[in-house]
Amino acid sequence: MKIVSIKIKNYRAFESLEIKEIPTFCVIIGANGTGKSTLFDIFGFLRDALKNNIRQALQIRGGFNEVVTRGKEKEDIEIELKFRMNILETERLVTYVLNVGQEERRPLVKREILRYKRGEYGSPYHFLDFQNGKGYAITNEENFEQTDEELEREEQQLESNDILAIKGLGQFQRFKAASAFRSLIENWHVSDFHISDARGSKDALYAEHLSPTGDNMALVAQYIYQNHPDIFQTILTKMQERVPGISKVEAKETEDGRLILKFQDQAFKDPFIDRYVSDGTMKMFAYLILLFDPKPHPLLCVEEPENQLYPSLLHELAEEFASYAHRGGQVFVSTHSPDFLNAVPLDSIFWLIKEQGTTKIFRATDSEILKNLVQAGDLPGYLWNQGWFEGVAP
Repeated sequence: MKIVSIKIKNYRAFESLEIKEIPTFCVIIGANGTGKSTLFDIFGFLRDALKNNIRQALQIRGGFNEVVTRGKEKEDIEIELKFRMNILETERLVTYVLNVGQEERRPLVKREILRYKRGEYGSPYHFLDFQNGKGYAITNEENFEQTDEELEREEQQLESNDILAIKGLGQFQRFKAASAFRSLIENWHVSDFHISDARGSKDALYAEHLSPTGDNMALVAQYIYQNHPDIFQTILTKMQERVPGISKVEAKETEDGRLILKFQDQAFKDPFIDRYVSDGTMKMFAYLILLFDPKPHPLLCVEEPENQLYPSLLHELAEEFASYAHRGGQVFVSTHSPDFLNAVPLDSIFWLIKEQGTTKIFRATDSEILKNLVQAGDLPGYLWNQGWFEGVAP
């Protein structure tokens, strides 16, 4: 399943933003404050809304009036995602539309739609359509031989008008598209990695996937070591290639039933606990754990992976993000690093520009827009080293 376009209206600096033909490996560049974090927060917002509800997802971000674009408080926040999914071995372009507004200072889902074309021709059909907590879903959507009139609607009333319909209906396999989209969102990984959270001993519980903050890294390392030793050996080999002296990494259980990561330096007899390992070493290990996950996430978002890492490591790291996308997991990365960009194809790169308080997005392959940005002085200076702009005067 792959996201092919995003349309956002009235979400913070995105008064009206659309990204079309999104590649599987998408790299976002732009000056500080242009909205790179905001773009990734769209995915986090949808995931939080699915996990809890719209009200709580907004409260985490300061409430509706802090999230909606300044001056647009009386309008709705609108998010539209188009993604490709297989239904009965046929690829379909599915559209999900979410409109969030306020009534009497309470946020609610004003409209939620899931639609796609049943055949090669005709208009997309609404297989899920809810307004203010009431609506319907189609229960036999996979019967493509039936006419639209023969499709069976199931009317539903949600417990509250701030709950996403896909949260409940997506649990049932008879709602194919809703179930697939719910699964997609639940398995997104929007990284908010904190090195301090990854360090130290943890309760010896169980985890298969790295958490957004990385606080369960020792647990995931132990899981991969025990259940996928070949993958763990790949991770260790890459650590040895990139971090001088590292010969072994293991998750050791302490006497009180907790886990702690230990790193073996070949120059010393005893291993170091993670408290005494550099930030860069911890971060590189976390990225390798994430990128070589035995069950890759369908969507991976990482902000500025270059932080705490030596520049010479970034070319290979970019290639591994691309490889992850090639294996089936779509990747969004933001960066300021020329070293990282040197390993990224030009058609994978987008940049954000802020004009009069709102953000616009451009493709790096659009030469005409590029010339205008260069003449206006809005193109980041470090991009001139990429060799993309021959014949375009600064």
